[in-house]
Amino acid sequence: MESVAVVGAGLMGRRIAGLMARAGVTATLTDANAAVLDSALADARAMCPGNEHLVAADPVVANAVAGVDLVIEAVIENLDIKRALFADLRAANPTAILATNSSVIPISAIAADLDDTSMTIGMHFWNPPDLIPIVEVIRGAGTADMAMDRSMELLARVGKLPVRVERDVAGFVGNRLQHALWREAIDLVASGVCDAETVDLVVRNTIGLRLAEMGPIENADYVGLDLTLAIHEQVLPSINRDPHPSPLLEELVGEGSLGAKSGHGFLDWPAGSREAAAARLSAHVSAQLAARSPQPATKGTS
Repeated sequence: MESVAVVGAGLMGRRIAGLMARAGVTATLTDANAAVLDSALADARAMCPGNEHLVAADPVVANAVAGVDLVIEAVIENLDIKRALFADLRAANPTAILATNSSVIPISAIAADLDDTSMTIGMHFWNPPDLIPIVEVIRGAGTADMAMDRSMELLARVGKLPVRVERDVAGFVGNRLQHALWREAIDLVASGVCDAETVDLVVRNTIGLRLAEMGPIENADYVGLDLTLAIHEQVLPSINRDPHPSPLLEELVGEGSLGAKSGHGFLDWPAGSREAAAARLSAHVSAQLAARSPQPATKGTS
């Protein structure tokens, strides 16, 4: 694949376009809000010095996607909007692989209105997409092997670490794991086991120190599956298993306490603290990536 259109020129879309162009792939940005395209184009071109000419912008979605090999949808996480957009994209380009950058919505649900879903796929970049190596490549109910294989090959070529997700489940792999942890973390606060600051302090200074080097499955093997079983017998019966969001989370959102964007959530966020946290996180991730051992080009997930 040599040409890509990215539909949605927000922070994710413009960076996806930039990293594609940086690797020599022609990328066209488009957005329903044409006013964002100038800044999006500038940001994408800033990521690919020497290849700026490979990034373009077109306010007309049909024009932007016509004739390209791959279309990556990166719009708001709303099933109805994504489903309608997928139908429009297929009408404008009958042959391209249609990929959604959804972080949690099953691919088969997004592609449900298409007659042929063999060339539809999930392509979940993590934020920021030019920094986080992993891209989850998700097989929908009708996705063809060719669509999976070509997507994996392209992502490896542009320097990402693509992984195959062979079952189309909500949240895929990374977000299922992440939000299982978040559910328990919120429940510890809601049930009075500890305060929010303690949850984060414990995670950062225990499991957080080793997760970048040793994942949970390897760690289970490492400590011994007999010990893992014994721990699970004691701990799992008391772990939160609610099939709905925490009432505490719903209460905070209902009162307008949205976290960093509102100045208060589980924690207080004074002016400038969100920007400081973003810079701290970016520097930390960059340092980890610079220090880590080389990773395999691809991984399989079943």
